Amino acid sequence: MRVHTEDRGRVLVVRMDRTDKRNAIDAEMTAELDAALNRLEDDNELWAGVLTGGDEVFCAGTDLIAGAGTPTERGGPYGVVGRTRTKPLVAAVEGLALGGGMELVLACDLVVAGAGATFGLPEVSRGVVATCGALFRGPRALPLNVARELLLTGDRLTADRAERLGFVNRLTPDGDALAQAVALAERVCENAPLSVRATLKAVEQLVGADDQSGWTATTQATATVMASQDLREGMSAFAEKRSPVWQGR
Repeated sequence: MRVHTEDRGRVLVVRMDRTDKRNAIDAEMTAELDAALNRLEDDNELWAGVLTGGDEVFCAGTDLIAGAGTPTERGGPYGVVGRTRTKPLVAAVEGLALGGGMELVLACDLVVAGAGATFGLPEVSRGVVATCGALFRGPRALPLNVARELLLTGDRLTADRAERLGFVNRLTPDGDALAQAVALAERVCENAPLSVRATLKAVEQLVGADDQSGWTATTQATATVMASQDLREGMSAFAEKRSPVWQGR
């Protein structure tokens, strides 16, 4: 099993568990994340969810060797980032949230992070682009120039800076992110569920009104790099653990 779930009252905890691969997402994990979030959506006894990884890593994104599998019918890529949800989802982040891992966080509604957590979008350092929402959700969740910095440099964002920028809702001591995320989800669950869902839907309709344009722009950016020599070089350099030599074509 790549994904484990635990019911905590009204809250469903969804934990990625592939620590030997830094929770990199392969086809099996995509299917299991999809199934877990389908259950969150369909079970009337569950009112909120928490998505988390291990104590040292949240998620390193797509498994670049095996691939992340086919997007699911209800959840899209990773079974998560293309999903229309009616129930709040809180990200509990310890350690690294990179690439697709950062895009999982961007797809959540609230973020709790341990002090040592770091966020990043390193795709350009591998000759690719962010394909799972970061190109438009990044500038939505962060100040525009900070989002550009992450997307264009591949550098990482520390948890304390992310909290100062308003991206992280709660900053905790290392190891406490999950407990505090569950507490935040439980706080949401103290409220009327229909009111919470109606509010979440209204907010998403407003902030996500241009999402289709964002996905279209992402597809166009992806097409630009897919046939490039730099993409092949980036993948080869990653597999061979060396610095890439870019050609710009």
